[in-house]
Amino acid sequence: MSSSSSSQPRIAIIGSGAIGGFLAARLALAGRHPTLCVRSPVEELILESGGETHRVPVAIATDPSTEGPAEFVLLTTKAQDTAGAEPWLSALCRAGTTLVVVQNGIDHEARVAPYAAGATILPALAYAGAERVAPGHVRHHTGSSLVVPKGEAGAALASLFAGSGVGIEQDEDFLTASWTKLLGNLAANPVTALTMRRMEVFSDPGTRALALSLLEEAVTVGRASGARLAEDQAQKTLTVLLGYNPAGGSSMLYDRLAGRPLEHEYLTGAVVRAAQRHGIDVPANRTVLALLAALSDGLAGARRGP
Repeated sequence: MSSSSSSQPRIAIIGSGAIGGFLAARLALAGRHPTLCVRSPVEELILESGGETHRVPVAIATDPSTEGPAEFVLLTTKAQDTAGAEPWLSALCRAGTTLVVVQNGIDHEARVAPYAAGATILPALAYAGAERVAPGHVRHHTGSSLVVPKGEAGAALASLFAGSGVGIEQDEDFLTASWTKLLGNLAANPVTALTMRRMEVFSDPGTRALALSLLEEAVTVGRASGARLAEDQAQKTLTVLLGYNPAGGSSMLYDRLAGRPLEHEYLTGAVVRAAQRHGIDVPANRTVLALLAALSDGLAGARRGP
């Protein structure tokens, strides 16, 4: 791990998907020097954002054995790929490293702890709609912030991203923030992936009704889990969803289109498992989870071939 300025912290970003590429590009454009840790190298990052196209030179690493510890490690892989990032985490993390887990779901710390190698784990929720349209090429649609727990590590991350265009919001109630973000993903991701349609799918009354059922079940489970969710949180979330760009998609839709594994076990699956712990029935979410599991199995079979 090298940096062009010894006075700057060493930054490693694991994962070359939309969020990893977006954060790496924003840091580089702000004068930081992140290293993007990937399987296949790219010559540069291309970021489309706000009507502009930025070509961003960035350091690339493809072999964990050549890398040393970093002050900041941003894990931006999908939640289901966490174990596969273990070689990178072992090389980059140590006591004194802040490991920022930029993933969906509600159990960031438990998921990453076995691989953290003594690092301080900082869970982060990404509010940034971005799409990887080609290796090293990210199209940013909307939003540009990370929500993290309030504290020393969160303040350090805010300093790291100062001037980058990525806001760092520190929340004293990260449990509620996590469930609120989960609600934001819970309808849009599965429904767009299952129907192979973008956000305009929610113009259909039946689809809106399904979305509301998914959200109402999850709010009940979230409140039982200790999240401070309002009684009308489901309707509020649906109202926000209906305000999205109809031409926009979701990360799960993009994964299906690309034939990649789906993140259903960490979104819908997280709700179903929490519901089971609390003895709450969630029939809409159970049904959607079964459909997503079948879809994901089919995609896996297609990747393996005949």
